[in-house]
Amino acid sequence: MKLLTYLTSDNEPRAAFIHNNKAVDLEDFGELTNFPLPDNLLELIDMGIEVINEIHSLLEDVSENDLNEISYDFNDIQITAPIPKPRKNIIGIGLNYTEHVAESARTLDTTGKLPQKPIIFSKPPTTVTGPNTDVLLNANLTQQLDWEVELAVVIGKKGKYVAKENALDYVFGYTIINDISARDCRREGQWIVSKGQDTFAPMGPFLITKDEIENPHNLNLSLKLNGVEKQNSNTQFMLFNVNDLIEDLSIVFTLEPGDIIATGTPAGVGAGRNPQEWMKDGDVMECYVEGIGTLINTVKEI
Repeated sequence: MKLLTYLTSDNEPRAAFIHNNKAVDLEDFGELTNFPLPDNLLELIDMGIEVINEIHSLLEDVSENDLNEISYDFNDIQITAPIPKPRKNIIGIGLNYTEHVAESARTLDTTGKLPQKPIIFSKPPTTVTGPNTDVLLNANLTQQLDWEVELAVVIGKKGKYVAKENALDYVFGYTIINDISARDCRREGQWIVSKGQDTFAPMGPFLITKDEIENPHNLNLSLKLNGVEKQNSNTQFMLFNVNDLIEDLSIVFTLEPGDIIATGTPAGVGAGRNPQEWMKDGDVMECYVEGIGTLINTVKEI
């Protein structure tokens, strides 16, 4: 199922799912079917992945006329990040594609050695912004604003010491994150100032439940800047796949419903180019992940 969060005319965020190319309000659907549903995706995730099957089942008994009463054309709503305010920091994974490891070693202060365990960092909840919004370039902080298209995993149930072979049982779904990075803001090897500035995690446009992604380890992903392709790869080239990451992370800390893992970016970032490329005011990024959609954002200097 394709899920989203949208704004109505009074700017209230609401959760919805897509049916017949329209956004069906989730809470209104619950009232229509006498099956209480929340108005936000975090509370839906709390209900467990099984709730998606229940919604599919209920859809079979609802008339199209009734659905139309609680549905919106996409032109009439503004789609936000599917989880506009995560409960915790986004979990980021660094250097998780072989070619990105190599390009980072050429131009940044990394060793070039393939990581033996996932490299983990985090991005505060305030980094999240939605589709078709601005990524803020604070020229007083950075002159080296960079892009990174990534598959993001949304956790669906609590897990500690999760075995690799069971890891996908803990996934609720997938979305896109653009892990915006200010390359000149790293401090003594620490990345959070580089990665954690406001609007540095564009997310969306949709949250796709895991039943619609047959294999998260064979998805094309790419990024265009001003219409020119900069990144193009496939999730099969991750050093640590989704199973590996969930196993490793759940050893470090308890994973909980709604947690978000940004799984790393392939080669093609601005820092890895010769000469290096940095984004400027007005630049438009288009992040694509197969099976999820395209996330578009514009750089705005402040």
